[in-house]
Amino acid sequence: MTTYIQFGSKKIDFHLEYSGRKTLGISVNPEMEVIVKAPAGASIEKIKTIIRKKAPWIIKQQNFFLAFHPKTPARRFVSGETHLYMGRQYKLKIIKGKKNDVHFKAREIQIHIKPNSLAKNVLNEWYRERAKIKFAEIAEPIIQKFKRYKVEPKSIFLQEMPSRWGSCTPKGKIILNPELIKAPKACIEYVIIHELCHLVHKNHSDKFINLQSKEMPDWEKWKNKLENLLA
Repeated sequence: MTTYIQFGSKKIDFHLEYSGRKTLGISVNPEMEVIVKAPAGASIEKIKTIIRKKAPWIIKQQNFFLAFHPKTPARRFVSGETHLYMGRQYKLKIIKGKKNDVHFKAREIQIHIKPNSLAKNVLNEWYRERAKIKFAEIAEPIIQKFKRYKVEPKSIFLQEMPSRWGSCTPKGKIILNPELIKAPKACIEYVIIHELCHLVHKNHSDKFINLQSKEMPDWEKWKNKLENLLA
């Protein structure tokens, strides 16, 4: 059978096989498929608990094999190249100037760069600054709604994460990946809602999924959109 677990805002699909073995075995093949072999009679709840504990290792293995898969061409950060912002594609226009600055209008992102500066660094810094502003704007009304559950995050913090879009610390700090600024608003809302749900339910129990579905009925659509867009 094929099923899945949620680890943070990442979905890990796995194929489950029962056998006469005494212990549970987990493997990841070169196609990044997760194969789980469990003792006959082991409950699905216990199996998923073990897989969640091994999730960081599973993701590490998948990323290892991903390195051998075909990749899209590396960005060169030159005029005419397209880059994402809030789910829309914008063409870059590189302009030499006296100071580093970024403007976007219509479907164009203009990067003004000083001599000896790199467009990549200027654009990434702009992305991070926009993320600080936009994430706060998007999160505020959602945080207000979640106060009905007697929870409120201590803070929202930006941190680059190689395999996660967001996380929540035991003390209530929500961490968001600044790369999210490239995704549509609904994708960002999904990650924020997911992490706020963790302030109510710590693990991915049925109660957690039910709450997430209540606050965002179409969350799976936006989760899939996010993973396909920025994969």
